[in-house]
Amino acid sequence: MNKDYENLSFKDFENMPGLNLKETAQEFSNYISNWDSRDHWNYRQECVSGCKPQVDIIHKGKLYKDCVGLVFNDYLGFTQHPEVKKAAISAIEQYGVGAAASPAIGGHMSYHRQIEEKIAGFFRRDAAMLYTTGYTANSATMQALFKKEDLAILDEGVHASMWEGMQTTNVFKFPHNHMERLERALKNTKGKYRNTVVVIDGVYSQQADIAYLDQIVKLCKYYGAYLAMDDAHGVGVIGKTGRGVIELYDLYQEVDIITGTFSKTFGHLGGYVVSNRGLIQYLKFQSRQHIFSVTATPASACILKSIDLIDEEPFWKDKLWRNINYLKDGLIGMGFDLGNTQSAIIPVMTGNPNLNAEACQLLMKAGVYANQIGYPAVPKKRARIRMSIMATHEREHLDKVLNAWQWVDSQLKITNKTNLNYGKKTEEYTRESGVNKGGTDRNSLAIDEGERPHVFTGDENHQADGAQ
Repeated sequence: MNKDYENLSFKDFENMPGLNLKETAQEFSNYISNWDSRDHWNYRQECVSGCKPQVDIIHKGKLYKDCVGLVFNDYLGFTQHPEVKKAAISAIEQYGVGAAASPAIGGHMSYHRQIEEKIAGFFRRDAAMLYTTGYTANSATMQALFKKEDLAILDEGVHASMWEGMQTTNVFKFPHNHMERLERALKNTKGKYRNTVVVIDGVYSQQADIAYLDQIVKLCKYYGAYLAMDDAHGVGVIGKTGRGVIELYDLYQEVDIITGTFSKTFGHLGGYVVSNRGLIQYLKFQSRQHIFSVTATPASACILKSIDLIDEEPFWKDKLWRNINYLKDGLIGMGFDLGNTQSAIIPVMTGNPNLNAEACQLLMKAGVYANQIGYPAVPKKRARIRMSIMATHEREHLDKVLNAWQWVDSQLKITNKTNLNYGKKTEEYTRESGVNKGGTDRNSLAIDEGERPHVFTGDENHQADGAQ
């Protein structure tokens, strides 16, 4: 194969014609070694201090102490909240450390029912069910509901777990947040499939922007399509009381299938699906991944307290947004391209995988632990450093991040290598219209001009944060 490892990505190793499993693994090992030799390999670094705003990291055998942690989606800091930890310990003392059975035949405990009822009520809906991961909540639900007679129309920015869920049905993708292309797809396919579902994220994990939910709901109603939304990154962050994008638009009853994860704002692990009682009952006995998987451990009872804290301690969300705006304004003032971020995710565009890796390495040396994101998670020319902001970050942490970026830019000249509108302020999001006053970021689109739905092949450009 081409030995130009510097210009390859993970995608090139998914399926390597002519190479068997052992040979493919060896080529991937060579690829890692090449990137590591250039100090460009910044993945699977070992954190020795837990999910906190300041952490200790082991990277290439060296301990980096007191790094500002920007890799965790613990937006409100609930992984470390004393009451949440207390709730987990209490449940372990009552139930033990495991459930030891699948839900239909012994593994359904009282705390599972309580979580289901509480998360359903959180979204003002009838019923919910649990999965052991947010990833499975998406992939397993879609596989159970939509088959070869059906059609799924996906925003190209949805999470990889949604793409995996499309292996059983026909698929059409539309450019990110492009309402004209969505309507065209709905219009051209109306009446041709048994069921049509539009699949979106509430907050997109890589673009960091928000779905135009009001417009999408209107289109789905007009053309008779179902709507499924994963708002893993919106809950706890968006909306007056932190109920996500569905609250921002006040459309609680208009999304047919709501999915999400307990691994971000709620500070634990697991996924959920919220819908009407009939659909949830169907999924509980038709979703193979749910039926044949052991249920969540007793420690997950801490989620009950996390849900309560969203309402009991709203000051966490307020502080989170002060942190978000402070860091965004500082980075924009330096001339960095942050895309169209409207959430607790702040991407700094570098536009080049190798430059991206160098920036990530320099940030670590400056005491900032962030993520390098490249293809296929994002288009190749939109490589970025991705930062997740938490309410538990203090001003001194954010100042350290800003100083680190200033130093990194002095070394790599990132702001000189990207096409930017320097000095622009954060774009204002208008809930009433559901559009951005600054317009959609067209540079982030990898537009597929084909109009014909296709059966999923696994060759999509998956948007992923790896934390569902």
